[in-house]
Parts: sequence; structure tokens; C-alpha cells
Amino acid sequence: MPARITLPTLSVISVALMAAAVTMIFFVAPEDADQGISQKIFYFHVPIALTAYVLFGLGAWKALRVLWTRGERYDLESYTAIHQGTIFGALTLITGAIWAKASWGVWWTWSSNQLVLFLVLFLFYCAYFMLRFSVEAGPRRERISAVYALFGVALIPVSFLAIRLASDFIHPTVFTREGPQMTGTMFGAFCVAWAAIVVLALVMYSVELAGKRTDAHLRELREALGR
Repeated sequence: MPARITLPTLSVISVALMAAAVTMIFFVAPEDADQGISQKIFYFHVPIALTAYVLFGLGAWKALRVLWTRGERYDLESYTAIHQGTIFGALTLITGAIWAKASWGVWWTWSSNQLVLFLVLFLFYCAYFMLRFSVEAGPRRERISAVYALFGVALIPVSFLAIRLASDFIHPTVFTREGPQMTGTMFGAFCVAWAAIVVLALVMYSVELAGKRTDAHLRELREALGR
């Protein structure tokens, strides 16, 4: 995050973007001709899913920095990014299930490869925390966690491409090679919504990271005073 943008300022930007997104989604963008108002959840579901991919990718990049530099700060940043990615992954599954139930009458279908692949990606990163906290804190845990996070990044393009290549009814492809399959106002609402979700994720990431760094510093002080 650039030093010139403080966390309070970023929080205000997040609130403003979210307000603009909600306004555009419900009062500017038209209802879908086939799905009606239930399609509005698309403006939240897709940006949340894309943001989850970004956070998992950020976690993998920070993990690579851990292995390359042995820097403890990158381990904490990787852990925080993956934790936030897991949160947004859970929201992706929840909003997707709500959308499917409202539009097609089913919460979930195991016959849809893209749904299953995203679930596998989500569960893989859930297992990251089980692995991480089964190892004592220190350089060994940092290395093991980093390697696991790097393996997980291979699932991201598989999950993403599955959605691009799918052609079933339960998970329609809105963005094709011909461009976005929506009107100008709908695409504008989507862009604002995605910007709002990304900035919200950045705020959540920054808050959690600051809290974990403070906790680590306090732990170091307690250990130093206890000697």
C-alpha cells in the first residue's frame, strides 16, 4: 500500500466506492431479462471470486519472497493474504449458492466442474492453516507454509479457466472473447463493484496485518522482559 495513502483514507474510499456500487447496481443497471432481480448478486459474486484469486496469488508471491529472502515479514504477509483469500473464497461459495438457488432452483451441483474446482481450491487453502499451526513457530514453519502456498497457486489458473471454458447452465460465462456480455450500464456497475471489493479487501488485509505485527512485537517484548 502506498505510504501516502493512510488506512483511514483508504477506509473512506472503500465506503464511498461501496455506496456508489450499491447505487449503480440497484438504481442504474437494468434487471436481467431472464433472471430478473436475482441476477443483481452477480455484481458481488464475481468481484468477490476474482478478489479471492488475487489474494491467493498475493499469498503465493509473498511465499516466494519468504523462500528467496528468508524474511520473516513476508511470512506474515503471505499468511494474512491467504487468510483473507479464504474469507473471500467462503463468500464466493455462499453468494454463488444463493444465486444458483434463486435463479436455477439448486444450491449446488457436483456435475459442474468449475464449482467443484473452486471448492477444491478453497479447501486446499483451508488445509494451509491446519499445516501451519501443526508446526512450531520459527523458520521451519515459514518454509513449509511458503512451499504449500506456492503449490496452491497452480490451482488458481485451473479454477479460473474452468469457468472460462464452461458452457453449462449453472455457471454462465459472462466475459467471452467478444467482450462482456452485458449492457454499458451493467458493465459500469460491475467495474465499480469490483473496485469497491478490491479496496475493501485491501483495507481488511492492512488491518489484519497491522494487528498481527503488533501482536508479534508485543510477544517479542514479553519474551525479552521475561529473560
